[in-house]
Amino acid sequence: MKYRTCRNNAWHLLPAIAFSFSVGACVHNHLPASGRQGDATTQGLRSKVGTIVVIYAENRAFDNLYGNFPGARGLSEVVDSDGRPLPAYVPQRDRDGSVLAELPQTWGGVTAPGYTPVVTQAQSNGLPNAPFSIEHAFTAQSNVTLSTSAVTRDLYHRFFEHQMQIDGGKNDGYAAWTDAGGLTMGHYDTSRTALYALARQYVLADNFFQGAFGGSFLNHQYLVCACAPEYPNADTVPAKPTIAILDQDPAGGYLPRLRLAKTSPASALDGPPIFADSGDITPANYFGDAKFYAVNTMQPAYQPSGNGPPADRNAYGYADPKNPTTLPPQTQRTIGGLLDAKKIAWVWYAGAWDAAVADGGRPASETRTVIYAPYTAAGSPDFQPHHQPFNYYSSFDPVAHADERAAHLKDYRDLIGDIAAGRLPAVAFYKPQGNLNQHEGYASIADGDAHIAGLVAKLQAGPQWKNMVIVITYDEFGGTWDQVAPPKGDLLGPGARIPALIISPFGKRGTVDHTQYDTESILRLIARRFDLEALPGMARRNQQLAEHGEQPMGDLTNALELLP
Repeated sequence: MKYRTCRNNAWHLLPAIAFSFSVGACVHNHLPASGRQGDATTQGLRSKVGTIVVIYAENRAFDNLYGNFPGARGLSEVVDSDGRPLPAYVPQRDRDGSVLAELPQTWGGVTAPGYTPVVTQAQSNGLPNAPFSIEHAFTAQSNVTLSTSAVTRDLYHRFFEHQMQIDGGKNDGYAAWTDAGGLTMGHYDTSRTALYALARQYVLADNFFQGAFGGSFLNHQYLVCACAPEYPNADTVPAKPTIAILDQDPAGGYLPRLRLAKTSPASALDGPPIFADSGDITPANYFGDAKFYAVNTMQPAYQPSGNGPPADRNAYGYADPKNPTTLPPQTQRTIGGLLDAKKIAWVWYAGAWDAAVADGGRPASETRTVIYAPYTAAGSPDFQPHHQPFNYYSSFDPVAHADERAAHLKDYRDLIGDIAAGRLPAVAFYKPQGNLNQHEGYASIADGDAHIAGLVAKLQAGPQWKNMVIVITYDEFGGTWDQVAPPKGDLLGPGARIPALIISPFGKRGTVDHTQYDTESILRLIARRFDLEALPGMARRNQQLAEHGEQPMGDLTNALELLP
C-alpha cells in the first residue's frame, strides 16, 4: 500500500500573539462546498448511514499501539528489525538541547503502584536513546516480560508540556519534558489483539491527530465543542484556580513554554522537570482575546464530579464551587446543541454513569466508592468525571434541565439495551469506565481491548448495523512518543498522532487511510451527514491550517465506500 508522506513541519515555538485569535470568535461557519451542495459522496452518506457511533478510549499514541501495522507509517521508518535507530530517527534531546546519551530512568518505576509483575525505577536504567518494546526492554534487568495486560505508570499529558515535547514538530522533547522519564519512548506489539484484527479487516487511519494539545479533559471538550472551556475572571475569583506561568518573548507575548522552577534538575537524566506553575488555566490573553481558558483537568460543577457537594447546603447534585478545580458551567455551542436544533436524536453513554451519579450524590462526609475509586476485585469501576464533557454545560444543570440529562446522558446498560432493541439514536458517543478505557496508570490495554471489541460485536449483531459507521479512537497520546509531527494549526492544536479505526459495512475493507484527520473530523462527519452548521472551532482549524500552508482536515468519508 502507498501512503502520503507527511511533510516535515519544522515549525518553532513562537509567541502566542503571532497566531492570536479569539477562541470564541465568529468566523466563517459553513462546511466546505463538497459537504453542502449535494455531491455524490454527501448523497451516499445521507442515504446509507443512519447511525454514527463514536467509541472514545484513552491515552495512546499511534506508534504506541500500531507502530508495526502493515501499510501504515510506523516504526520501521525509524528503527530496524532489531530496534536499532535508523538515520530517519530524530533522537531525544535534553533540556539544554543536547542529544541524550541514553534515555532517563522511568521515574517511580515502570509498573503502576499496586500492580504485578513489578518493574522498578532502577531496573529501567540504561536504555538506548531510541523507541523500545515495553514487553522486552526491561527483561534482562528485572527478569520480567511485560504484556498488554500490564498496567504501567501514568505519564504527563498536559497542555504546555505536550507542546514542549513536540518541540516545533521535531518530536524530540518527549523524554526531557515528562515526569515518567524514558517510558515515553515505549511501544507494544498489539498484533494479537482484537482491535488490531478489526483494524486489518476494516480501516485504520494513520494520519489522525488529537484535536487539542495535552490531556483528556481538554480533548473531551474539543470532541463536543471544538473549543477550550472558559473560566471567567480566573485571576480574581475566590476559588483561585491555578494559572500557568509561561516564558515570554522580548515583547511580552506568551510562549507555549512553561517557566522552570529554580529547583528543576538541569538534565532529564537527573529527574523530572519542576515548573514554576504548570497550572490548569492559561494566562489572560494567551489566545489574544483577554480571556482565561481551562486547558488541564478541572471538574464539572455538577455531579458526578471529582469534587464533593458544597458543605454548607443540601445540594448533592452539584460540586462545591469554592473548590479551585471546579469549573464554572459552560455555555458554548456543542455538537449536541446543533443536533437538538435539527431534532436529531443523540446520546452520550458512559460506563458506570448511573453508579457515579449515585456516588456523587453522597454527602461530603461519606467516602466515594465509584468516582476515582481504583478498580478492585469487588468491582469499583474507577469512574472518571473529567471524561464526561456534556456534564460541564449549563444546559445539563441537574435541577433546571433534568429532562435534558435524562434524554442525553445515559449508562452503558442503556447502550446495550438500545443496541439490542434497534433504538440507538442517530449519533451515539460511548465512554468506557476507567478500568476499561486503556489509560496508563490504572488500566491495561488488554482489558479495554476485550471490552471495546465485545461492544463492536454487539453493534454488528444489532439491527442497525447495516446502516452504521463506528469510529474508535483515543482522546489523546497519554504522554507517549510518536514519530509523526502534527500539522501546524491553531493555538489549541492539533497534537500528537493517535489511532483511529473506522468500522462499517461501507468501510474500505483492509485499508490504511492516510487522509489527514483530527478529533473534530468526527464532528465534520456528523455535520456532513446531518446537514449541520460547522462549530466555530471547526472552521477556525481549517482556516489556520490553510494560513500555515497545511492541508484541511478530512471528515472520514475517505474511509468509506459511499458511491453507488
